[in-house]
Amino acid sequence: MSALPRPAVPGGAAVAPGTPTSAVPLVFPRALTIGVIGSGRVGAVLAAAFTAAGHRVVAASGRSQVSRDRIALLLPGAALRTPDEVATAATDLLLIAVPDDAIAGVVTGLAERGRLHPGQVVAHTSGAHGLAPLAAAGAAGAHPLALHPAMTFTGTPEDLGRLPAISYGVTAPPQLRTLATRLVADLGGVPEWIDESARCLYHAALAHGANHLVTLVNEAVDRLRDAGVTRPEKVLAPLLRAALDNALRLGDTALTGPVSRGDAATVAGHLDELDRVAPESVPAYLALARRTADRAIADGRLRPTDAELLLGVLADRRKEEVG
Repeated sequence: MSALPRPAVPGGAAVAPGTPTSAVPLVFPRALTIGVIGSGRVGAVLAAAFTAAGHRVVAASGRSQVSRDRIALLLPGAALRTPDEVATAATDLLLIAVPDDAIAGVVTGLAERGRLHPGQVVAHTSGAHGLAPLAAAGAAGAHPLALHPAMTFTGTPEDLGRLPAISYGVTAPPQLRTLATRLVADLGGVPEWIDESARCLYHAALAHGANHLVTLVNEAVDRLRDAGVTRPEKVLAPLLRAALDNALRLGDTALTGPVSRGDAATVAGHLDELDRVAPESVPAYLALARRTADRAIADGRLRPTDAELLLGVLADRRKEEVG
């Protein structure tokens, strides 16, 4: 078994007199003994990355056959165990990668059954939550850690190639920040320190950008098919890649198109056609067009006088939708 972590300062540096024990970094073995509960798309891939970095992933749990197959593929050195057995085997780091709403229940159950122990790090991979769902682990003497990769996962070996240089939203108590920094570095990533109170906003931003982007792209693909385009992905790929790159580099100044020009008649035509062919797409188009106009006006790219007709079209159509 790995030695339990203890309060210390790396490299033998002196601790300033009066430094609170809770602020003294904890020392852990270089190679951690790790277990993962929830071998879905995220948990199994991160565990595989930890293995590649020299850590020992000794046990993993998975309910479905898909999860068990993923363990066999990505974690051939890990034993398939129950969550209780995984928690016991994970003497240094227990990685919990279950759905957001299940985290607190899983941790509380493990603590009540005596499966968590002092000195163990219990980390979850949720973006929406900080340390609150891990309260039962803290009460058992374990160290809580929120470690969220800002990346989308497929649960396949290809995901490992996407990990280098991505950001991790990290929330950690002061004494665990040194370890958290090292874990992120072992994964090839960069830590972004997120306050406990800001976790939900942080996650909302990521979901708004990534998850809604998938919906938006697929809506565009569907409408191009409706227009008779046989390979919509070929038409969209260069356009969307350029738009995304420009938006990330240039911000609101990257905006082009009819809203940025105040072309009210064009936007009205879009809405008429969408209403005819795919009325379910109208509310999303309206909401995004209005927000786009607001940002274009605030950025100075669209003068309020030029936007008057456009905003009128959007307002009138919204009244029709509500009515």
